[in-house]
This record gives sequence, C-alpha cells and structure tokens, in this order.
Amino acid sequence: MLKAGIVGLPNVGKSTLFNALIANAKAEAANFPFCTIEPNVGTVTVPDQRLNKLAEIGKSAQIVPARVEFVDIAGLVKGASKGEGLGNQFLGNIRACDAIVQVVRCFDNPDIHHVEATIDPARDIEIINLELSLSDLAQVEKRMERTRKNSRVASKEASFELEVLEKLQQTLDQGQPARMANLNEEELAAISFLQLLTLKPIIYAANVSEDDLATGNAWVEKVRAIASNENAEVVIVSAQVEAELIELSDADKLEFLESLGVSEGGLRSLIKATYDLLGLRTYFTVGPKEARAWTITAGMSAPQAAGVIHSDFERGFIRAETIGFDDLVQTGSMKAAKEKGLVRSEGKEYTVQEGDVMLFLTNT
Repeated sequence: MLKAGIVGLPNVGKSTLFNALIANAKAEAANFPFCTIEPNVGTVTVPDQRLNKLAEIGKSAQIVPARVEFVDIAGLVKGASKGEGLGNQFLGNIRACDAIVQVVRCFDNPDIHHVEATIDPARDIEIINLELSLSDLAQVEKRMERTRKNSRVASKEASFELEVLEKLQQTLDQGQPARMANLNEEELAAISFLQLLTLKPIIYAANVSEDDLATGNAWVEKVRAIASNENAEVVIVSAQVEAELIELSDADKLEFLESLGVSEGGLRSLIKATYDLLGLRTYFTVGPKEARAWTITAGMSAPQAAGVIHSDFERGFIRAETIGFDDLVQTGSMKAAKEKGLVRSEGKEYTVQEGDVMLFLTNT
C-alpha cells in the first residue's frame, strides 16, 4: 500500500487537511504548534469509477478499491534536524513513507498564528527542505565513518558506496536535497537502505482559502516556481473546503465544488499527483466475490503483478488471461470478449498496462 507522509511547519493546515482526508481521523487540529504529538495514520480508498462498472459486469458481491495510507507528522521548525521542537522523533517517521506531501500555507488569516510571523511559502519550503537535508547529511556522514572503519573498505562494493556517499555529502552540504545529486540506478541501489528523506518524491500541497481554490494566487505561483526546479508536483488544496465536504452528500459535494469552479476535491488531486510522481499503475481482478483494484509500479511484468496479490502467485505463475478495461466494457462480459478474441493469454514477459483486467493461472 502506498504511504505518504504529510509534513510542514506548524499551523499550515496539515492536521486539518488530514482530518478532512481521513473522515474518521483522530488528529487534533488546534491553533498552536505541536498539537500533533504522535504521528496519526489513516487509510483512504483511491477513487476509481472503473470499479463500479467492473463489479456490474462481473456481478461482484463487493468492491475493493486500492488504498493510500496518509501519515500526519507533527510540525517541523528550524533546528528540527538537531532536535529542536519535536525534532528527529518525527523525521524518523517520514523515512518509512514512499512520498512526502509538504503542506505550504498560501492563505492569510490573522486568527491563525504563523510560527514565522508572516506568510512566505518560499521561506517555509526552504526551512523544511533544509531540515530534511541536514538530517540526511548527518545520516550520510555517519554511514561514511562506519564504512571507512569497516574491514571491507578495500572491497569494490564498499569503495563504490563511499563514492556515492561522497557525492551525496557534497550535495547535502550545500543545503540541496539528495535527489539533486542525480544518482543513477546503480548508485541509488547502493544507498537505498539509508531511506534518505530528500530522495523521496515530493508533492507541494499549496493550502489556499476557499476563494483561491480554482485559480490559485501569487503565493501558489511561488510554490510552482520552486517545484519546477526540483521536478516536484504541486497540488492546490483547501483544507477549509475539505473540512466542509465531510458533512455533505455526494450530490451536494459536487454542487459545492462546482460553485467554487473546480471538479474535484483535494483527495483525488493528491492521489493522482502521487500516482503520477511515483509512476504507479492500476490493474483489476474481477469475479463473483469481488471487483478489486491493485496498485503496481509502471513496467512490472505479469508475474510481478501477480506477486502483489500473493508471493506464491509470482513463484507459480503460468500465464494471465488479460483484457483491457475498455474492451471488456464494450463487449459487456468476459464470455463475449472471449468469443471476439479480445481476451489474450499473456506470459512471463508481458508488461502489465494501466487498466488491464487479469486472471492469473498458477501452479500453486
């Protein structure tokens, strides 16, 4: 399951957004720093209208969407990498996440205190990214010292690791995120165990007022400029709006969003951006018991996709009966699709495509 950590300075709207995304979340949203003491974790389903159609075709008893886990982490402040505020206790929580959602305050409200006194998204982003970079730098330097002392330091693997660590040290020493070191796949694999914070894909969630949700504002443009230099994503959200949506029916939600000039809320936008950033894809399994969505990485083979369901399926993979979502919908049933020759028998070399509907045949 995809796991995204929600971070930012205190009072930028992190916990309010989290509460809105996770309707039953227990995170406290209060107007003072460090109201979030333990990381709050919540799971949300990935909106996908294709599942409803597949369940209808397959006469499925239930629908099981893909899921995303959001982790709300206490607000970071200057010096967090050295233990200021709540410090490294929370930086460790981010290391377990696949991606980071950095909430940036792009609204003005004199009733909500800003820990830095003024609204400045560029400064706020710099503070958070610097603290993450400094934390990574400490991690890298600690590993370098250990590797040099290791008796295997003369080995080819250790020497290569040291080269990669030195490259990272140079980048992080300048206050730049590790992803700016432009490591290749082999270099990334050599230091993957470190789970560096600034190697993780990042999405900037520009938190705006209700009035700016459709068009953004000058603060949002500052965020976009920063993101473009980092190959990061930007999503405009309004924690205020998301909080109001919780109480509405589906029909009223749509009407409310349309009145604001948008077609979807922050949850769908965040999930779309995260999927795109991580190169994720969705395939489906359909039967009388359930219609289910599965999340995979782009480029996965059929056996690897089967392994997402259960590792035994990957080991015992024989072939996969496969049809594209659109073809299945157009024919109306697997039987009709087979009669028209649209159901393919794919082997171990097949690369699973977005929207594939699959039935795995295994020897397990």
